[in-house]
Amino acid sequence: MNAARSRRFAPLAAVALLAAASATARAQTGELVATDALRVCADPSNLPFSNERGEGFENRVAALVARALERQVEYVFFPQVQGFVRNTLRAGRCDLVMGTVAGDDLMQNTNPYYHTTYVLVFRRGGEPPPERLDDPRMKSLRLGAVARTPPVDLLVRNGLVENTRFFRLAVDTRIEAPGADMVRAVAEGDLDAALVWGPIAGYQAKVKNLPIEMRALPTEPGAARMDYRITMGVRGQEPEWRRRINAVIRERQGEIDGILREYGVPTLDAQGRLQGP
Repeated sequence: MNAARSRRFAPLAAVALLAAASATARAQTGELVATDALRVCADPSNLPFSNERGEGFENRVAALVARALERQVEYVFFPQVQGFVRNTLRAGRCDLVMGTVAGDDLMQNTNPYYHTTYVLVFRRGGEPPPERLDDPRMKSLRLGAVARTPPVDLLVRNGLVENTRFFRLAVDTRIEAPGADMVRAVAEGDLDAALVWGPIAGYQAKVKNLPIEMRALPTEPGAARMDYRITMGVRGQEPEWRRRINAVIRERQGEIDGILREYGVPTLDAQGRLQGP
């Protein structure tokens, strides 16, 4: 390499060495959180939650958190499939996972920033389905559900598997969106009702303007839980980082609620009543 090229690449090499030294120092002290950016782990193609273009509501919430911390957002994108946490958060590549379920044992949880539920979706203006899943009339309806999700437990308990069309859970989200496909099938009359995750249904109603209504699915005694408190995920052994994120959630909860309403995310109030979209 000639002298001119050496001088040109010397600053880049110095920056790389400094970054490597900083990462090594953080690893040696057990502290992996970056101090120059908010590094967010996210799925690159998973609307209404997140995508590479920043169009999801979790993208918006992450941007709000970054502003509160006076940082820029940097994303580490990885499909939210098996190995997501291991290859992102636990690998030290990013510091915050958006939209995790409280109690997730793969990471530490912040305080919840919304409470949502699975819902029963049906076409607006049509004949609404019975209020209860154990109503015999439910067996005459064409139902939809995503395989291996909690509502399947309700279908099994109430003898509704035979009249349910199941959509795949594990898909390439770049080309398939089973939750959205299922809601569209209801809107177009191909299904009479569907059991679907609330944020997906609410987004299709509010943002995509599909003619659907929804009601919360109740948690039945002894069955899988239908409602969940949603948190952000951080690594264990980083209590100060968790406290900082909790402080942002507490101080900016009103703004977070506004983003959720904009995307039609149905939430539950303190009494468990459905709010929105």
